[in-house]
Amino acid sequence: MERRDVVGGGLLGLTALLGAGAPAEAAAPAQRGADSEAVADAIEGLTSVVQRRFLPPYPELAEIRAQQHTFIKAAQKYPDFIDVGLNVWDRVYDWYIRSRMTPPVTRREDGRYVMPVMLTTLVLRPEQQDNYVGFGYDRAVS
Repeated sequence: MERRDVVGGGLLGLTALLGAGAPAEAAAPAQRGADSEAVADAIEGLTSVVQRRFLPPYPELAEIRAQQHTFIKAAQKYPDFIDVGLNVWDRVYDWYIRSRMTPPVTRREDGRYVMPVMLTTLVLRPEQQDNYVGFGYDRAVS
């Protein structure tokens, strides 16, 4: 086999170089079926990896977004604050970590923990239910 056959032949030349030699039509039907399944499985696995890595669903932010959407429809702006319970707070904190960002947690003068997320500041309310997501509001209410 000459170099120009490999370079000029494209995929056919590459197949010949790798030892496959015979075109795909000559392969046994059972082998083609197994190969097709293996390729389909590989594509499905790659698709799920890409979706998890680059298009991850963020259920921890869904409730917050819902409250933001309700507020923005009424006030034509994002709310300044939304109160949240401990579980919601922890899930958003973990979202920052998974996204490889430093969680920007601070404390207000009244001692409450706050964390900005999507144009709104979350206010931790540990006295509320763990999965609590309050209504959006514009000024801090203690």
